[in-house]
Amino acid sequence: MIPSELVPQSVVLLGASAALAGVTVVDNTPPSSTPLPSPLPSIEPLVLSSPFVTAGPTRSVALGTIFGARSGDKGGNANVGIFARSDAAFRWLDAFLTVERFQELLADTQPYIVERHSLPNISSLNFVVKGLLEEGVAASSRQDGQAKGFGEYLRAKHADIPVELLSTTAP
Repeated sequence: MIPSELVPQSVVLLGASAALAGVTVVDNTPPSSTPLPSPLPSIEPLVLSSPFVTAGPTRSVALGTIFGARSGDKGGNANVGIFARSDAAFRWLDAFLTVERFQELLADTQPYIVERHSLPNISSLNFVVKGLLEEGVAASSRQDGQAKGFGEYLRAKHADIPVELLSTTAP
C-alpha cells in the first residue's frame, strides 16, 4: 500500500481551448472527517393491485412491442432490465415474467442461476444470470461477451399480450 500523499493526482485536458489545455494537479487534501448527512427518506413502494389479468383477447407479439430493455455485464454475470411504460403493462409483466418464464424464453440461461428483482416504483424487472459470461468479458466465449444484446434478445421473444395493453401503450 502506498500512502495517498505520495501519489499526485492530475487531470489532463486534451482538445480543450488553449486557456484550459494542459495538466492540472489535483489537491491531495485528505477526505473530510465531517459525518455525511443522513440518508434521504425512503420512498414508499408503489402498491399495485393484484396482477393484471384480462379475460379479453390476446395477441402474440414481440415483448419489445410494449417493453423496453437494457442489458450488460457485471463481471461474469449478465444483467437484464426490462421496463414497462404504464402501470397496467408493468402489472402484466410482473405476473408474466417469472424466472421460469424468463428461462423458457431464453433457453441458453437454463443451466444458470437466475435472480429476479421486481422494481415496481420504476415499473421494471431486473434479472441477473449468474456465470453466463464465465469469468467476465475478457474470458467469455460467448459471441456477445458483454451481454449488451441480451435485452434486445428478450424483447424479440413473442408472448400472448392482452390486446387491451397493446392499444393503450405508445410504441
